[in-house]
Amino acid sequence: QVQLVESGGGLVQPGGSLRLSCAASGRIFSINTMGWYRQAPGKQRELVAEITSVGSTNYPNAVKGRFTISRDNAKNTVYLQMNSLNPEDTAVYYCNLGQRVALMTPTIHYWGQGTQVTVSS
Repeated sequence: QVQLVESGGGLVQPGGSLRLSCAASGRIFSINTMGWYRQAPGKQRELVAEITSVGSTNYPNAVKGRFTISRDNAKNTVYLQMNSLNPEDTAVYYCNLGQRVALMTPTIHYWGQGTQVTVSS
């Protein structure tokens, strides 16, 4: 099993910044993808950013240029630096880790408990 613990959410004014952290523990394989998703009230959960174990990143257009994902493999920790926040970024942010037990097997996803990010004046 894998456990994910997020931290760093909170209330921030429009234009401000926040940094989220997610520490993973348990049975973690060296090849995995870690990422952040968010879910606003009444909306589906959506990808915010993801990063592979070798550092390849992926961002949707909505956050590209404003958010930066990074990871420390030695600490099994992923970070999300969020700049130029706007009210549309308000959501619960969830940490995700996806890995395969072996090649040609399905990816297993693990989720954190979520952390609230509220952007408001």
